Amino acid sequence: MNLLHRRICRSDAWATRMHGEVLPWVCRTVPLDGDVLEIGPGYGVTTRWLAEKGGRLTAVEVDPDLAAGVRAGLGDRVDVHTGDGAALPFPDESFDTVVCFTMLHHVPSPEQQDQLFAEAARVLRPGGVFAGLDSRLNLRFRLIHIGDTMTVVDPDGLPDRLSAAGLAGIEVDTVPRAFRFRATR
Repeated sequence: MNLLHRRICRSDAWATRMHGEVLPWVCRTVPLDGDVLEIGPGYGVTTRWLAEKGGRLTAVEVDPDLAAGVRAGLGDRVDVHTGDGAALPFPDESFDTVVCFTMLHHVPSPEQQDQLFAEAARVLRPGGVFAGLDSRLNLRFRLIHIGDTMTVVDPDGLPDRLSAAGLAGIEVDTVPRAFRFRATR
C-alpha cells in the first residue's frame, strides 16, 4: 500500500467509522459467536472489533509484518496465521463464519479472488456464512490506490462468482462507495 493508503487504514478516524458504522451494517445478520475466520485483517482495525463479539477468532494475513502486528496487538484473543486467503491453511468445514473487509481489491487478479471465494466456501461448515465488504470504483478510491494493487470487484457480477464457488443464498447490497455481501454454504 502507498503511504496515503497506509495512513488512512491506521487512523483513528478510519477505526471510528469502521467500528461505529460500517462493520455493524455489514455484520447485522452475520453470526459472530462461533468459530470465525477473518481473511486479510491488514492493520487489525476490523479484527479488534470482531474480537469483542464473543466468537473464537482466527485471522489469516498474507503480509508477515501486518500479521505480526495483529498478533502483537491482540495477543491470545485471536489466532493469527501468515498465509494466503486463496490457499487457506485449514481443513474443510473448520469455521461457522468467514469474513473479509475492504481487502478483496488488494487480491492481484479476479482468478485469485475466485480462488479466495472457493477457499472460504471450503472451510465453512454447512450452513456457515461468508460475508464482507469492499469499495466500489470512484475517483477517490482510485487516487488512494495509486501505486497499489487494485483489482476492483464488480458487485453486479459477484453473485455469479460466489455461486460458482459453491455458495448460495447470496445477497449483495450497494451504497454509493461500497458494497456488502453475504452468502451461505
